[in-house]
Amino acid sequence: MNLRALQYLVKLAELRHFSKAADACFVSQPTLSTQIMKLEEELGVALVERIPRKVQLTPVGEEIAQRARHVLRDIEQIKMTARRSRDPETGLLRLGLFPTLAPYLLPHIVPALRKRFPELKLQLAEEKTEHLLEQLDNGGLDAAMLALPIHADGLEVEVLFEEPFMLAVPATHPLADQRDIRLADLEGEELLLLEDGHCLRDQALEVCALAGARERVDFHATSMETLRQMVAADVGITLMPVLAVKPPIPATANLLIRPFASPPPSRTIALIWRRSSPLGSLMHSLADSVRQLPAELLLT
Repeated sequence: MNLRALQYLVKLAELRHFSKAADACFVSQPTLSTQIMKLEEELGVALVERIPRKVQLTPVGEEIAQRARHVLRDIEQIKMTARRSRDPETGLLRLGLFPTLAPYLLPHIVPALRKRFPELKLQLAEEKTEHLLEQLDNGGLDAAMLALPIHADGLEVEVLFEEPFMLAVPATHPLADQRDIRLADLEGEELLLLEDGHCLRDQALEVCALAGARERVDFHATSMETLRQMVAADVGITLMPVLAVKPPIPATANLLIRPFASPPPSRTIALIWRRSSPLGSLMHSLADSVRQLPAELLLT
């Protein structure tokens, strides 16, 4: 079976457009269409419904495209195994992080990683956890830094650090005068949270459940920075991971950060990769380097 035809089918399933898929594969549209038709002839089934200005895969086409993703991932791993056997710390490493971690952690670790792995090229992706797990599964990423727990099979997990949460309040809020916040202080409070799909939302909801607090249902933020500005605008209070309030993140007017009494609520950050990946030894070295973060960065 022609692997190039499988690549074309996967790209067509992704983009749902012959011209766009051909451009993404750096071939002409007739070339891509011909390869898809040859694949259909070889398999004896229709893979694509050809509708004007629209591409729809048949049910069997969808299933074969999904299996083709795994075949192509395994082929890439074969090539990678050969490359990494010569030098595991060279080449490209595709690393994913979720949005409430990436902008706050990367400035602290990228310089150290470049120094420790000078021949390694980092390709970074910032996506929600669900999308990162999908890309790990289909081979689009080599590894990801995610918050535990992760419910997926076939993955290796190495814990990197525990990141405490802090409370962000406007300067006029009654809790602004307290030096240490207890969970009991949040009882009856309404917290501003992120929209569905962000793992920080789920983590904050767990803290709310423990503290007897609740979410503010008439507002869901799309980013950590929106939460920050809404608190500063005296709209409400929220939880923020400690890295999101450490330099080089600038202070925000009318927003005060208060630590929780020990032990503070926190989230566990881990490095995750496929168990079948040939990069296991590199992942352990990478995790060791990330764990060299200055201790004061994770102190509240």
